[in-house]
Amino acid sequence: MSSSTPTRPSRRKALQCMAFGGLGTLFTLSGGILTPFDLALAQSGAALPANAGRPLFVQVSDTHIGFNKDANPDVAATLRQTIDLVNAMPAAPALAIHTGDITHLSKAEEFDHASQLLSALRVPELHTVPGEHDVTDGSGAEYFSRFGKASDNRGYYSFDHAGVHFVALVNVMHFKPNGLGSFGDEQLAWLAQDLKGQSSSTPIVVFSHMPMWTIYEPWGWGTGDAPQTMALLRRFGSVTVLNGHIHQIVSKVEGNVTFHTARSTAFPQPTAGNGPGPVPLTVPHDRLPAMLGVTTVDFAGHPVAASLHDTTLA
Repeated sequence: MSSSTPTRPSRRKALQCMAFGGLGTLFTLSGGILTPFDLALAQSGAALPANAGRPLFVQVSDTHIGFNKDANPDVAATLRQTIDLVNAMPAAPALAIHTGDITHLSKAEEFDHASQLLSALRVPELHTVPGEHDVTDGSGAEYFSRFGKASDNRGYYSFDHAGVHFVALVNVMHFKPNGLGSFGDEQLAWLAQDLKGQSSSTPIVVFSHMPMWTIYEPWGWGTGDAPQTMALLRRFGSVTVLNGHIHQIVSKVEGNVTFHTARSTAFPQPTAGNGPGPVPLTVPHDRLPAMLGVTTVDFAGHPVAASLHDTTLA
């Protein structure tokens, strides 16, 4: 599949919400405008646009290790396929980010299996946030015993890499079925303090499990106190917000902020409002790989711009 030539949208179209599919989609963020390219990225040596930048990190989401129903009876196999795809990329990413639902039922053996599988990723660092399926016991004890060190067992933390400030946030600790996520006052106060010392020209990447804008409230596809979070981020010139939870790509650009939800590596879910709720969607076996995938993110240019590349397992 060849890359397409982008047409830069007008400012009045800068705020938009889109669902993407296909073998791969490259998102270029420049001056707050999102432009999509079709791209067969992960397993080819096809040249990217000259300004596409270096592959900085790959996003993996909703692996649901332990799930074994009809929608995908072997989620470990599709995670292995995802890892093979990432490891075969012509330019290796520096980081991997998992945006939650590592496991399906928060069982110790599921976390052990997931940890073993993820250890095969040939990237220097793996960063995670929990999904609601990782904290079904209420406290997230099994999750934090394996992935809590970076955050002092709070779940939220920040780090810097290659001039980019990354912020991991947790919006699932008080999860209710079909309810919106929440960060809570303590985490918001921490975020305000964390961002205080950052220059407005610093590229910011925020990642959490549930979407940080309301995609579909009846299914709980959003975060209730996200507006307070976004108020703290508005002053930055380049903000990329990455989430999982809904098992499909939905993106929006609002000013200098790009919102993007990732595909699952386990199973798809219905699009918003289509069906009885956000449940595993069973599709013909030969269609499943095209509905699973990963996201890679690059940064390039002055001012710094982010490019998001989505690739399926097909």
